[in-house]
Amino acid sequence: MGDETIPEVILSSGQKMPLIGMGTAAYPLPPPDLLTPTIINAIEIGYRHFDTASIYNSEEALGRAVKGALEQGLIKTRDEVFITSKLWCTDNHHDLVLPALKNTLQKLGLEYVDLYLIHWPVRLKQGAVGFSFSNDEHLPFDMKGTWEAMEECSRLGLAKSIGVSNFSCKKLSQLLANATIPPAVNQVEMTPAWQQKKMREFCKENGIHMSAWSPLGANGAVWGSLAVMNSPILKDIALAKGKSVAQVSLRWIYEQGVSLIVKSFNKERMKENLQIFDWGLSEEELAMVNQIPQGRGYSGELFVSPYGSYKSVDELWDGET
Repeated sequence: MGDETIPEVILSSGQKMPLIGMGTAAYPLPPPDLLTPTIINAIEIGYRHFDTASIYNSEEALGRAVKGALEQGLIKTRDEVFITSKLWCTDNHHDLVLPALKNTLQKLGLEYVDLYLIHWPVRLKQGAVGFSFSNDEHLPFDMKGTWEAMEECSRLGLAKSIGVSNFSCKKLSQLLANATIPPAVNQVEMTPAWQQKKMREFCKENGIHMSAWSPLGANGAVWGSLAVMNSPILKDIALAKGKSVAQVSLRWIYEQGVSLIVKSFNKERMKENLQIFDWGLSEEELAMVNQIPQGRGYSGELFVSPYGSYKSVDELWDGET
């Protein structure tokens, strides 16, 4: 299987992005001596887009895998892979963005990332650790100042494209009102059990590409839901099609014009997740998917605090719950 089989989208920045990316967030994270060969395997199978973030602690392993793939001749140049990383909440401040990206590039051992995203529209005090921060470590988020610094990263060529993650339609509107360079991507939770119709329409109207994280619902992770993998509707379609529930879900997202960040470190499933391009869903099957009960898998409760920008989950998502 070669990389030519993964279709690409042209972002508003003019850059091409493969429509399937491999995610590298895991809890617990495999040690680098396991993660690096897994990513090299993925490159061999045909993955060309890899998604990391400073909070995942997987940037170094990913950088080593790119270097290894070049040495083994699996890719000829750095340009053949598309690397996404994300700015963590402790660095969501005008003066901290550029140093954070430079730190990411140092860990990756690369001169630029293809896409750099604001991970959450949330700001935390410097020194807040991982996901176990306290209420009083929240600070108000200065979207305008942070985005200006993201634009500077773009102008310096350190990030070929810039975007956001976990932004509501309302927050995207606020960002667009002030942006010189519009966000190329909004990476959000999207599955057949959380279909994000309003967000898809908003992004389409505004030339923002939408990308889906945890497209299978992240079951088995610290949070998440079995609404996708246990869906009787998806099971029926999968049975009729001779496909897996995962493949039906990924194909459905792809047919909505949304890219996918899939995550499996299992070689067979890594292959299976790429086998969604030579078949499609019928009108009847699409109508069945529309019957699936809807709900967010991840509430974002963690990012709510009396000290921060959001006093409730409803404020974090601007009612898009």
